[in-house]
Amino acid sequence: MNMRYLHTMVRVKDLDASIAFYKLLGLTETRRNESEAGRFTLVFMAPPDQPECPVELTYNWDGDDGLPSDSRHFGHLAYAVDDIYAKCAELLAAGVTINRPPRDGRMAFVRSPDNISIELLQAGDALPPQEPWASMESTGHW
Repeated sequence: MNMRYLHTMVRVKDLDASIAFYKLLGLTETRRNESEAGRFTLVFMAPPDQPECPVELTYNWDGDDGLPSDSRHFGHLAYAVDDIYAKCAELLAAGVTINRPPRDGRMAFVRSPDNISIELLQAGDALPPQEPWASMESTGHW
């Protein structure tokens, strides 16, 4: 089963200051997504010769009072998988808690033994909803 690294997400308090910092490091903006409904902006920045290895800067429009003191800066690692249901079943069989099941056939979250949040995304289009995932409740947080 193939797996592909996607990105690392960090939450930022001041988007402009963060973009300026990452530009100083030599990263360039590769894409941007603004969500009016979700009230957030995602800015992906990567080294010019590695656009496939971005850091995702997540800026919540309404602020995030926990920043910078509550370790919410680091969000998660993200990987694309060929079959999200098969990967989650494999992890579940190995004793891994599926914190956010792939109810939508597209996205799931698990945590590493060190409590690092890992996002799994279905490569390509979302799979049709499927049990037991479609009705599985979330566990903990991700």
